Amino acid sequence: MLEPQARADSPLRVALIGAPNCGKTSLFNALTGANQRVGNYSGVTVERKIGQAVTPAGVPLTVVDLPGTYSLRARSPDEVVTRDVILGRRKDVGQIDLLMVVADATHLRPGLRLAQELRACGIPILVVLNMIDIARHRGIEIDLEVLERSLGLPVAASTAVRRGGMDALWGRLDGLIGQGLPARGAMTWEAPSAAQLRAALRQADQLIAHAVHKPVAPRSLTEKVDAVVLNPFAGPMILLVLMFAMFQAVFAGAAPLMEAIGAMIDWLSGAVSALLPEGLLRGLIVDGAIAGVGSVVVFLPQIVILFGFILILEDLGYMARAAFLMDRIMGHAGLHGRAFIPLLSSFACAVPGIMSARVIDDRRDRLTTILIAPLMTCSARIPVYTLLIGAFVPARSIGPGIGLQGLVMFGLFAAGVISALLVAFVSRMLLRRNEIAAPLMLDLPDYKIPQMRGVLLGLWQRARAFLRRAGTIIFYASVVVWVLSTFPFPPEGATEPAINYSFAAMIGHLLEPILSPIGFSWQICVALVPGMAAREVAVAGLSTVYAVSGGETALGAELAANWSLATGVSLLVWYIFAPQCLSTLAVIRRETGQARWMWVSVVYMFGLAYICSFIAYHVMRALGG
Repeated sequence: MLEPQARADSPLRVALIGAPNCGKTSLFNALTGANQRVGNYSGVTVERKIGQAVTPAGVPLTVVDLPGTYSLRARSPDEVVTRDVILGRRKDVGQIDLLMVVADATHLRPGLRLAQELRACGIPILVVLNMIDIARHRGIEIDLEVLERSLGLPVAASTAVRRGGMDALWGRLDGLIGQGLPARGAMTWEAPSAAQLRAALRQADQLIAHAVHKPVAPRSLTEKVDAVVLNPFAGPMILLVLMFAMFQAVFAGAAPLMEAIGAMIDWLSGAVSALLPEGLLRGLIVDGAIAGVGSVVVFLPQIVILFGFILILEDLGYMARAAFLMDRIMGHAGLHGRAFIPLLSSFACAVPGIMSARVIDDRRDRLTTILIAPLMTCSARIPVYTLLIGAFVPARSIGPGIGLQGLVMFGLFAAGVISALLVAFVSRMLLRRNEIAAPLMLDLPDYKIPQMRGVLLGLWQRARAFLRRAGTIIFYASVVVWVLSTFPFPPEGATEPAINYSFAAMIGHLLEPILSPIGFSWQICVALVPGMAAREVAVAGLSTVYAVSGGETALGAELAANWSLATGVSLLVWYIFAPQCLSTLAVIRRETGQARWMWVSVVYMFGLAYICSFIAYHVMRALGG
């Protein structure tokens, strides 16, 4: 036993630990008031919060607010800090005398499971059921004595945000300290396996069944909606319909705005052409800058609509349900459920998607997710897809509210997802056939009405990022393509188009023997080279190579006149798989810590792109395309 008198001049060191969103920080504020210090843990950029408190009986405490975690398995840098503090590996915190495991009283499962795991650390534990007032308001009755007896640990209730809500906790804390805290036990903790995690969750459910009584009726609105949305049969269908509607809206809703932007670009090109005499300067501005940047900016409405859907669904609380629904599907492909978040982020851009794979604890699971994230259809592919679909797919309806172009776009997004799952499945079968995947631990928030201010702010941030990209990378790439397409000038007496004598033509003809088996002309080869900087630059490259300044419609008409349907389909397939983004490759190198995984990504994605484009091209030709 630890004698309380021995702690009078040396505060007890108490650590708060709990799952994310359990009210731990509110409890920390209620315990310490204004006596807090905020900084970083040494060597990492993880926030460190330590405060001082004195119990009603006069016992001084040093309280440490640890980053939220579901387990000591440590999936992220924050969780590594929590694990290391508990295991005594961090000298900047010191030895912990008492662990206060904070559990949300309305959702006890993760807190009780964590408390069971922490028992193996040998540190005295007090389980705190926070937000007990909300639980009682919802009719949830928790028998603290039964729970304490079943769990074998002391339990106290609290309401950190209400006056008087801490009285029971202070009283229990003084009682424990007054009778002397148990001596530290042996440290026997080992990272639990997936089977042990599942067993602990089942044990937590049994504890809840013994000690907690929940009202049978009425069910909350969230529960009523989830009964349908998370239904094993209706849930995936609803998710599929929502995604399908999103891509239909991308085409149908964006068309008028895209036409308006295209008209503005045409007007600007005409105005500059009328103002400047014919020559290199006019060619650089009209055929290089305006045609190149304008051919990408015209897709801004589609990107805004796509992210508008994603932000609203996220704010509504549906995206967490989508992760839950996708967990089973991804589990069959050998992916952990947490891979859904990085893969979903990759729909915006593969770079943040790859970086967010840090939330996956297992190194091999994280590596697999990083390698397949670039297969998800990022926003940079949208301009290329839209251009080619507009050029080769008729804009006709195939049913009530269903357009053929939107259906093809949906199919391209689906192809990216399916190919990513297949690659993950093959990787699993080759390297980890007999391993059991860890279960997904995810709290589902209540549904709420999306806050339009937050949605509009998110849309503005994404639109600004897109326009900044158009004004920098795409602008510079467009100018480079124009220079390569303009110089050197054709020889005197030349009869062919001037571009046929340019550096761009030389580069294109150099690559053409390699890519002609998949239907690519030298003009496409030219556009693919600057497209390595960013996928959408290929659109600007094609616009410059074909000297088209009339926006998406004019460029699409030019491509349809010069390419076969088989070539258009082959290029679409190429863009599903090809790693046409240097930023993504650089992030793979950084996140994996090894250049070889970047090269693995380059080789397998270019290989898939070439093989699938070859098959698509020759199948289409055989069908007369």
